[in-house]
Amino acid sequence: MGAIKVILMVAFVIICVLLVLLVLIQNDEGGGLGGLMSGSGSAAFGSHSASVINKTTFVLVALFIVTAFSIARLNKKPAVKSTLSPAVQESVDTSGAGVENWWNDLEAEGAAEAEASEAESLPDEK
Repeated sequence: MGAIKVILMVAFVIICVLLVLLVLIQNDEGGGLGGLMSGSGSAAFGSHSASVINKTTFVLVALFIVTAFSIARLNKKPAVKSTLSPAVQESVDTSGAGVENWWNDLEAEGAAEAEASEAESLPDEK
């Protein structure tokens, strides 16, 4: 896995540098990457062929996205539970007991507060 990460990182850096250079040398009149997918400024149904620079930019953007997601996938950290010591894992309640009806506790507290404020606001009847 270590060699794959290094190869992907080197490829990612090369792709980034090439992508920046290609975007810098593109013509301003064509709209750059904005018209790359939609074909703005071309005839109906894409009869205007894209230049080599635009096609290469599109390929590099696709490679950039693929390598970025691949690097993120390879560098994903394991779950927190597996990195905890056994003593800490036992003390952490992961079963969810007592959590499923948390709204009932809130409703009971709200009702008790409402009754207390109502009792204070009512005049004493004698």
